[in-house]
Amino acid sequence: MRKIYVLDTNILIHNPHSIYSFEDNDVILPIFVIEEIDGLKRKQTTAVQARMASRVIEEIRKKGCLSKGVQLENGIFFKVEVEDSKELLPGYFKNDVVDNRILAMTLGMRKKYSDKKVILITKDINMRIKADSLGIEVQDYESDMVEYATLYDGYYEIEISEEKFKEFQKTGKCYPWELNMKEHLTPNCFVKLKYKDQEVVGRHMNSKIVKFLNGDISAWGIRARNDEQRCAMELLMDENVKVISLIGKAGTGKTLLAIAAGLELTVERKKYKKLIIARPIVPMGKDLGYLPGGEDEKLRPWMQPIFDNIDFLSENKEEKSGEKVISGLQTMGLLEIEALTYIRGRSIGNGFIIIDEAQNLTPLEVKTIITRAGENTKIVLTGDPYQIDNTYLDANTNGLTYMAEKLKEQEIAGHITLKKGERSKLAEIAAKLL
Repeated sequence: MRKIYVLDTNILIHNPHSIYSFEDNDVILPIFVIEEIDGLKRKQTTAVQARMASRVIEEIRKKGCLSKGVQLENGIFFKVEVEDSKELLPGYFKNDVVDNRILAMTLGMRKKYSDKKVILITKDINMRIKADSLGIEVQDYESDMVEYATLYDGYYEIEISEEKFKEFQKTGKCYPWELNMKEHLTPNCFVKLKYKDQEVVGRHMNSKIVKFLNGDISAWGIRARNDEQRCAMELLMDENVKVISLIGKAGTGKTLLAIAAGLELTVERKKYKKLIIARPIVPMGKDLGYLPGGEDEKLRPWMQPIFDNIDFLSENKEEKSGEKVISGLQTMGLLEIEALTYIRGRSIGNGFIIIDEAQNLTPLEVKTIITRAGENTKIVLTGDPYQIDNTYLDANTNGLTYMAEKLKEQEIAGHITLKKGERSKLAEIAAKLL
């Protein structure tokens, strides 16, 4: 039976092509959504997605009349609805609130098409609560949802015999089928082989488990402190792994390791032409508004965590101050630190790119970033899915989690979840208990 799906504005901002996800069903877009999209074009954080959504709707308009409805591929019937049904809302709902008008229109759709199931799709939690209180069937947009609780860590443990343990230590390799492993090993995942109180970690490559090549090296003056960080360093220093996701709570060292590896490969070994570090500009809490000064001064508050990490690395390497290191590398064209907004539209070749706080990105934004990569470019995305500041994202729908799951079978991709905190004892206790 065909269903009618009413889309909220945030669905199109999350994925402008979401209209095409509802095969063999009717998709209704309230006119209020168009008005909201028009307003979101003027906001820095949503301008690009809003314009993309407008272009998608414009392409549909060219195929037919939006008020009468347009038949799309995959059996989708799309229509922009203008009929208001605010009289169906209880009196205590304010009529000048766009969300309430969308709820009213959904109630009108349900009354008009009583023979069909009408479902409101929204990523707004409060909108879902209000819809449910009105008896409206409501759902989140699940087409690009990944269950974070079941996301693989990129890391497995297995007990093996004394014979196999000694053989691995001697030859530096073994094969999964020799170990009776039940797990499906993805490319570039890691396996801790254990025999009694002895253990050794190997990496799954080319259908076999091999010893580390890069996990124990020093990168820009620092070394990995635990097995998880060794796994991360192994991926970061391997030029054949082109895209990496590092997930972990605060203090696990994901950003520090990524920057250290980037500086080592770019500045010391000259494997890449430049190191580019970017972060999405998403405020935690109330936004401070426009900041004074030029571009560098405006970006400084957002990029301060990056400066802090480089300052720590410089001190650890007994170099001059972090400020002078950054200034010198930028002058030589080896380092770029910028807002993520400026990367969109570029084609970056021969670069080492770090996207910090990637949990605040949508799957579409992550796709846009990765497709910027040119020849001999490596991209590292770091973040913590439990520290999301984007209103319409959560641990299951953010781009970082989505990328880790979708690319796990690719030979040029790697993922590791860092769990052990290394920042300080206080930071580790806070991350666990608060």
